[in-house]
Amino acid sequence: MSRATFYVFDLDGTISDPVVGIGRSLNHALEYFGYPSIEESEVSQFVGPPLDQTFGSLVGSASPEHIAALVSKYRERYADIGFSENVIYPGIREALRALELSGIPLGLCTSKRADFADRILQLFGIREYFRFISGGDIGIRKSDQLASLLGERTISASSTMIGDRAVDILAAKANMLKSVAVLWGHGSVEELRSASPNLLIESPHELLELENAA
Repeated sequence: MSRATFYVFDLDGTISDPVVGIGRSLNHALEYFGYPSIEESEVSQFVGPPLDQTFGSLVGSASPEHIAALVSKYRERYADIGFSENVIYPGIREALRALELSGIPLGLCTSKRADFADRILQLFGIREYFRFISGGDIGIRKSDQLASLLGERTISASSTMIGDRAVDILAAKANMLKSVAVLWGHGSVEELRSASPNLLIESPHELLELENAA
């Protein structure tokens, strides 16, 4: 793949809302190991960060083995049904189609494992719009993923990361990439502004104006 200026999208909270599947799968793992479940209203804060980080904060454990066991139990349910308990945001499909038709290459960089991300994009019928999927795993941070994409010459240094949480914006900054924060996901205005993105947008149709705003 030739090096190119990509729009690199986050998945959860940017392309689709996974809160139901993530919440139920978190509780599946927590309850299995005897921890109290979390309320649906609490799930939003855990959409975006890596799973090992999420479970570490939920159970107060720093044991790599225990965290790995929780992640594994989570993924049992997520692989079975959780990935499909997901809703694409209104306007996203149309925006992706328009960007692809305009010749802008699109990629995906998510903390979610790549095979799960692929299934979700297939579920929504939008897999064809993405040239690559960069997926995460235990111990891998989004900044590491972007660094690998740059190091492998998959994307250029003029590419833009698009996401709904501070972790997306900070990962872009760590790699000296431009960043766009979106307000229809799970990150608050305060969280996103504190990360200082290059641009903050409120609706998917604004994605089509990024070239003019750059």
